Amino acid sequence: MNPIDPIELRTIDGELQTFGDYAGKVRLVVNVASKCGFTPQYEGLETLYRAYKDKGFTILGFPCDQFGHQEPGDEAEIKSFCTLTYDVTFPLFAKITVNGTEAHPLYRHLKEAAPGLLGTEAIKWNFTKFLVDRQGTVVKRFAPKDNPDAIAPDIEALLA
Repeated sequence: MNPIDPIELRTIDGELQTFGDYAGKVRLVVNVASKCGFTPQYEGLETLYRAYKDKGFTILGFPCDQFGHQEPGDEAEIKSFCTLTYDVTFPLFAKITVNGTEAHPLYRHLKEAAPGLLGTEAIKWNFTKFLVDRQGTVVKRFAPKDNPDAIAPDIEALLA
């Protein structure tokens, strides 16, 4: 078992899961927000999800309010926004913290495994993306400005 697998996750509906529940899939983990300049990326993320979900790919969206108070709603409001505005069908989770002493264990692991620019581990903004292979190895980190469609070749390579 990969050390990332037992990390507990709470879905946006309050159900308890683990990262290992998605083992065997290529996973794109994204910290998301509803009131961010990058929020329109939900559309591209959903397009990726629909294109590759039947080939063993998933996206895991983690709402975060650490950057400019851009995710002020509760889980019900976030789910409603994502569903009604972007028709999001990929898994969404309860709001988390990605930086600091209260950072979610998943994000502590992701940041350590794939540091950002100049080796910094901190998440700089919403829509930072981590690509994880089928075995649970963090393969690559993408900046918020990296559009989801630009990630497709990396996803395809891991699905091959």
